[in-house]
Amino acid sequence: MAQFERGLMWFRRDLRIEDNAALHQALHQCRTLFCVFVFDTDILATLSANDRRVAFIDACVSELAHDLQSAGAGLIVRRGAAREVIPELAKSLNADAVFAVRDYEPQTRLRDDRVGAALGLSNRHLVLCKDQAVFEADEILNGQGKPYRVFTAYKNAWLKALRPVHIKALVSKPLLGALASPQTHLAQRPSLEDIGFSHPADPIPITAGSRGAHVLFSDFLPRLDAYHESRDFPAVKGPSYLSVHLRFGTISLRSLVRAAYPAMKAGSAGAATWLNELIWRDFYFMILYHFPHVAGHSFHSEYDAISWESGPQAERLFDAWSNGQTGYPIVDAAMRQLNQTGYMHNRLRMIVASFLTKDLGIDWRRGEQYFARQLNDFDLAANNGGWQWAASTGCDAQPYFRIFNPVAQSRKFDAQGHFIRRYIPELAALSDKDIHAPWLAQPVALTDAKVTLGASYPLPLVDHGSSRKVALARYGILKG
Repeated sequence: MAQFERGLMWFRRDLRIEDNAALHQALHQCRTLFCVFVFDTDILATLSANDRRVAFIDACVSELAHDLQSAGAGLIVRRGAAREVIPELAKSLNADAVFAVRDYEPQTRLRDDRVGAALGLSNRHLVLCKDQAVFEADEILNGQGKPYRVFTAYKNAWLKALRPVHIKALVSKPLLGALASPQTHLAQRPSLEDIGFSHPADPIPITAGSRGAHVLFSDFLPRLDAYHESRDFPAVKGPSYLSVHLRFGTISLRSLVRAAYPAMKAGSAGAATWLNELIWRDFYFMILYHFPHVAGHSFHSEYDAISWESGPQAERLFDAWSNGQTGYPIVDAAMRQLNQTGYMHNRLRMIVASFLTKDLGIDWRRGEQYFARQLNDFDLAANNGGWQWAASTGCDAQPYFRIFNPVAQSRKFDAQGHFIRRYIPELAALSDKDIHAPWLAQPVALTDAKVTLGASYPLPLVDHGSSRKVALARYGILKG
């Protein structure tokens, strides 16, 4: 028997119908269920008018609306502060409860607390469901009942705890008859222009919506077994490219684990490595939930005392890094890929983060903020975790004395320079040997390739060897 007469399903980071935990629970508990998506102005106000992610979300919402319409329902789409829109809409629809996927970021948790309090004033309920993580909050704790701080121990506990019920597919189709078709005046949808945004000149080069996600997933599955061998090479089609779809929930995390876990048990090294990456997502969600201070501060507070570079020189260095003009081709190619497409290969994220913090001595928070503006798949937990890992300020981070050598990384992971040539065409004519460090090339080789250092391509901003010594001193003073 339904617990609520009327309910409201609030789509957020779960823009799909299939295998959706919040929708599944709402359909079980409500006789009639309305659906809504809010273009939250509290979030939109922080973005530029041509942010490609908003157009991507808009396209995902269009597909979601179509899928709901095919089920005989409709999607209410609103623009406004969600903390105000949701309680008002629940009241106007006379909804007894609002269902949504649980979020773990400090600001979104605060928003949900406000929404829940506002609903409570009229005896309505906010029901939050786990969906974007397999295990969340306090579900994976150590023997002392405290959150893990080391990934390997967390991963082992995660795998030990995993049962079929945790990744069971949630089939909602038989329940879709409870979905309601909203009144015409509620169904009117604002356009991208209505919410203050425009279609970007360079949209996200990935098809939006659940259909786009499943096309990518189907393309990746035949490559899964080789993932551990191919994932580190940016010029190779190794990754799944599903990160943006995971970010906006157009595909279920459970469905990915359902594919990876059995393959890992059957001996697939690629599946084991990919599952490892999915568990990292849960780990960083857990860290952000238990240690919200990481959103703005080092996980290890003593690292907040690091003296980062500042002043005009630091601004010049940061601008050069941001624009792909450091003189280190692998770093510059990675940053240009990010700026042009909103995507950056995971190996390259580590390289450029290490370069900014260790070679240039720039505060990791500046890099984190830049990625937050540029990445299509930006997620606070994963982005923060990655930057603190690279800067050696986070939990289970690489030791501060491990500093990526950008030239060595380039030679190892882009040996033929295919990736560099794609994003730095001015170096395309250099040999496979010279393209990784043009300043070491013979003058005749530069001339033949029509490369003029300091003009057509910059000289290195810093010497890696010297910068490494400075970085060791910068971090080492905290260990004294």
